[in-house]
Amino acid sequence: MTLTGLYVPLITPFDDAGAVALDALEALAHRIVDDGATGLVALGTTAEPGALSGPERRAVVDLAARVCAERGARLLVGAATPPELDALRDRPEVTAALSLVPPFTRPGEAGVLAHFRRLAAGPVPLVVYHVPYRTGQCLSADAVRRLAALPGVVGVKYAVGGIDDDTVALMADLPDGFAVLGGDDVFVSPLLALGAHGAVLASAHVATARFAELVEAWRTGDVARARPLGHRLAALSAALFAEPNPAVVKAVLHARGVIPTAAVRPPLLPARPDTTRAALRHAGAPLPAPA
Repeated sequence: MTLTGLYVPLITPFDDAGAVALDALEALAHRIVDDGATGLVALGTTAEPGALSGPERRAVVDLAARVCAERGARLLVGAATPPELDALRDRPEVTAALSLVPPFTRPGEAGVLAHFRRLAAGPVPLVVYHVPYRTGQCLSADAVRRLAALPGVVGVKYAVGGIDDDTVALMADLPDGFAVLGGDDVFVSPLLALGAHGAVLASAHVATARFAELVEAWRTGDVARARPLGHRLAALSAALFAEPNPAVVKAVLHARGVIPTAAVRPPLLPARPDTTRAALRHAGAPLPAPA
């Protein structure tokens, strides 16, 4: 199994009473698949999972699993501990778990490998989430290749904050059957140009079809189409990430009438009006016409 295509890490919309707006989330999930996403991610960081109760998290996964089963879409679920992975054991709809490199402790590359060797013995395949500016743990290209060699590790969500030497080295010698999914929205186009298999992008809530088109354009080598589209979508992503994610994404979706409120839960704060207006301008700006 090599994961390819566009995956959208679902927000968790809230209603006026502060409860999870499951009807709005279900409609959003269907729209995202309609607009060309390969799959969904439940309980990624965009979903504010740390602010959700246990029953709310289960309801979100139930909903995403049902939508993916109905639509033939793939489902990734954020799960980083053995108990969280074990909870996915009886969910055949789950393609893989998205598992964060251990944050804060900075165990070193050997510690990260030991951690994922233990998790890989669990019930579902793993996609390693490598985001060093959040975790504090950098990984060399060689360490990522050693992770790829672990049975049960099928890919990496690669979000190192740009295109660095290790990125170039990794993409020049990718392990067979191991998927690199771009996770830095602003830098996803150059990573796709280097050969990434797909992407996991919160920005794709706002322009799903165009991000799906970008992934496909680079996959098929349509550089003339991919390059200008990538530039425009990078500007949109920068506007959507001008404040901590998913505040601006939610504000834009609420302004468009897609979700009932723009609310986020603490410690996040709602997006400022000026930031929201700027993102809406980018979201409404003309993009290169489809091929």
